[in-house]
Amino acid sequence: MSATTTGPQTQGQQDDGPVAPSPEKKKATSITGKSPMRIAMGRLARDKVAMICFAVVVFFTIVAVFAGTICKIFGVSTDTVLGLSSLLDLSGLPRKGPPNNGFDPEHPFGIAPSTATDNLAFWVYGCRNSLQIAASATLIATVVGIVMGLLAGFLGGMVDRIVSFFTDFFLTVPFLLAALTAAPIINERFRESPSYSTIQVYALIAVLSLFGWMGLARLVRGEVLSLREREFIQAARVLGMPTSRILIRELLPNLAAPIVVSVSLMLPAFVSAEAGLAYLGIGVTQRPSWGQTILQASKQFETYPLYLWEPLLGIVALVLALNLLGDALRDALDPKTRR
Repeated sequence: MSATTTGPQTQGQQDDGPVAPSPEKKKATSITGKSPMRIAMGRLARDKVAMICFAVVVFFTIVAVFAGTICKIFGVSTDTVLGLSSLLDLSGLPRKGPPNNGFDPEHPFGIAPSTATDNLAFWVYGCRNSLQIAASATLIATVVGIVMGLLAGFLGGMVDRIVSFFTDFFLTVPFLLAALTAAPIINERFRESPSYSTIQVYALIAVLSLFGWMGLARLVRGEVLSLREREFIQAARVLGMPTSRILIRELLPNLAAPIVVSVSLMLPAFVSAEAGLAYLGIGVTQRPSWGQTILQASKQFETYPLYLWEPLLGIVALVLALNLLGDALRDALDPKTRR
């Protein structure tokens, strides 16, 4: 007796089971529901160079944040006055550790010639000083640049002319000349103050911020001039949305990519500027600084090259990692980029 059938079998009811979806459907299903930020972070996570640079930046950040703890672990300090006669020979070079001896566990980075201070302690606190100043100046310059660019580009008219005037004015003033002028004034005014080192830090942050916002302001202004004529901005105006809401909720999210690019260039530039000004003696001179260490080590390069290479490699590694990470962030946030 033949088996009865209920009807023709469809393709999905074959004996072999349901047909697997095509690779194109799988790909479309895997990105369904993802926000642009999640897609960008996924692209960034697949970039090996970006992940290496991110690890380097995290390392320097941890060193800066936990500088005191790291120095306690290694038993070193910038405040300890070491016995010069017991640690230095007649030529001023260390008796233990480099350059004439092997590794010294008590001073992993060696000690400085002539002063016998610990190089590791000065390196760690120099990292904290550089990142603290550069990050603070970058934050202030970024906020000022975004606000100025948004107001100039969206409001136009007299506001645009005033902002453009100040932008062009500060661009014409040489940064190094302004720093050279401000340093002796601060030194003469606050030299006897007990908080002179803190005043130096605040003054340097102010100078860096004052000459760092113009590029971002011009970039944001140009982007806003094109975005304010788009349909979604016109619709927001028709609906009676307040100007502050249009600037913050409508325009600012569309400026993420250019802002990231500007910040990625600004932060490493400020790290280099801080070290360069300290090297010239017009930056932070009352706190440990990579620039000050390079200035002292350059006189001992032939006899003690490691003393110079330690802060120099720290600056190069940090600046290079920040630049490459900024480029990777820009590419990940830019929907037109295909890596």
